[in-house]
Amino acid sequence: MHSDISNGRSLAAIVTEMKEELKDLVQTRIEMFRTELQEKLKTLKIAAPLAGVGALLLGTAYLLFTMALVGLVVAFFRDNPYRWFFAFAAVAVLWTLLGGIAAYFAKREFELKGLMPRKTLEILKGDKLWIQAEAKNQL
Repeated sequence: MHSDISNGRSLAAIVTEMKEELKDLVQTRIEMFRTELQEKLKTLKIAAPLAGVGALLLGTAYLLFTMALVGLVVAFFRDNPYRWFFAFAAVAVLWTLLGGIAAYFAKREFELKGLMPRKTLEILKGDKLWIQAEAKNQL
């Protein structure tokens, strides 16, 4: 019989076994991808609100700096007091500091965790190299 291999298994049995192993490999990789993606979504749930707070506070700072600049221009008129300028400037500095801190933590969270599924990509690259090596050995 030409389809028998030296270990007593038929070609159909070997192909069936390979098919099952490939299916298990793909299912494992898909599960790894899903798990890693869920971890990334947890990070996004933390970093996105921080980024939103940072953007909101920096936008507020921009508006306050604009009002402070207007206050400075108005202050050049002798009939107007300077107290409005100092009040707007102080609040603008406060919002800038808070917005900068929030934006820094959001940026840091994105840099530390990243959004790409790195573990899965590394394992898939390894699988690719292994499959290529196996294919060369079969030739």
